[in-house]
Amino acid sequence: MTGGGRASEGGEEEVRGARRIPGPRGAADDLDLASVPLPPLPPPGGNAPDEAVPEQAQPASASASGDTSEADTGEPGPDPAPGPAAEAWPEPEPGPEPEPADGHPHPAAPEPEPAAPAAEAWPAPDPEPEPADGAPEPPAPDPLVSSAPVVLPHQVLKALLGAWALSACSAEETAAVEDHLTGCAPCADEALRLRDAVGLLHTDGSLDLDPTLRTRVLDGCFGRRPARIPVPEWAAPYDAETARLDALLRDIGDSEWHAPVRLQWFEEERRVSRRTTVAGVIGHLMAVDGLLSAALGLDDPLDGGKAPLDPTERTETYWSATRRPPTRAVREPWRAQSHELIRTASFAGRNVAETSVSYGAFALPLQDAALDRAFECWVHGGDIADAVDYPYPAPSAAHLHRMIDLAARMLPAALAGRRSAGLAGPAKDLVAAGAPGRSLHLEIEGHGGGDWYIALDSPAAVGAPERAVAQVALDGVEFCRLVAGHISPVEAAAGQEGDREAIRDVLFAAASLSRL
Repeated sequence: MTGGGRASEGGEEEVRGARRIPGPRGAADDLDLASVPLPPLPPPGGNAPDEAVPEQAQPASASASGDTSEADTGEPGPDPAPGPAAEAWPEPEPGPEPEPADGHPHPAAPEPEPAAPAAEAWPAPDPEPEPADGAPEPPAPDPLVSSAPVVLPHQVLKALLGAWALSACSAEETAAVEDHLTGCAPCADEALRLRDAVGLLHTDGSLDLDPTLRTRVLDGCFGRRPARIPVPEWAAPYDAETARLDALLRDIGDSEWHAPVRLQWFEEERRVSRRTTVAGVIGHLMAVDGLLSAALGLDDPLDGGKAPLDPTERTETYWSATRRPPTRAVREPWRAQSHELIRTASFAGRNVAETSVSYGAFALPLQDAALDRAFECWVHGGDIADAVDYPYPAPSAAHLHRMIDLAARMLPAALAGRRSAGLAGPAKDLVAAGAPGRSLHLEIEGHGGGDWYIALDSPAAVGAPERAVAQVALDGVEFCRLVAGHISPVEAAAGQEGDREAIRDVLFAAASLSRL
């Protein structure tokens, strides 16, 4: 270097107006972004004003004599004088002089000359620069995230409940609505109803009604307020089965009323069948129910004074009198007739339970006749359900048990009738009426099951466990299908033990209870 290092002064003057490199910034996580002011934008069409760079002086160790340091010669030089350590600066190249990274003069350099303060283009976050005197203070920026809740009037919040239920509100609206629901009971109730309604919009759930819905609704209604005139207990199975069949009929289309249905029953030792339609089956039920209507003094759809009493003959009379094939129009008169029967029996109470209902060849008390009609309504409801491919479960256990009990009580008389016709074995041990006689233990398992003892030699005798000579075990629904004539005695899946002749006679007597 020549000139004692003065050559750098001209270059220093050239870089005084250059921009400074901003100092190191703090981490973004350490800053309060809401309190940091945005930098002022430069005026349009021009550049930002130049900033002055603080004046820097030549190191004191550099002299015009051209002494070199240890770094220049590689040899140790004289010890420095006491005071701040000084270090020789290399000869600067033409151009701006480098500045330490921290923006402050080198510790070994002499104190720089004072310079006018200037604002940095990108000020450090701390400390915050103060505005110059007379200059307007820049407005504070909006916070990035607002913690204050949105205040909305009640009517607006109420109108937002639908969007809130659909999860279509913004975050601020959702917070405002949910805060409002904690203090407004009417809006909270409405919000719950809307959320339940939104659940019905999903297509993954079935829209079919629960088949037990009617029973649960009625049980709930009767539990809260019992009927003023309740349905008699003996008429409850008929009421339930007609209602179940009516629900099936309401759910099928017009064309399905003409679906073919094959009715089956047993006569003597062979199976008999008759083909009809869904509408024809309902006409058959209405014709036979007319026997109960006549016993209660109601109108008989077949003119009770002239119509036969035998169920099969009544059905044939009704079918032949119908000029056109029956359609779904037959449902309304059949349902009105069943409602009238239940209503009349309910008003009459126990006074009509023992009223005799004639079936031509035999008669039954009204309470047993109503149970018989409930059994036939269930059986033919199953026939219709099979024809139209519709689910149709068995009756409740309590009602099915009563139907099985009626069939078991009718077996001794049916067995005596077959013996009179030469279709069953002779009596082996006759006893006095009411005395325990030879018996068969009928064990019904499963739905509606129980134990019954069937007198074998006389309908007047009493079945007793100590006189049992045979045992038959059957499922409850399977036994009802045997009584309805839908399966033969040979096909019945029965557990059998004891007197084989007694078992055969009882099974065939059960099948003989069936009829059209």
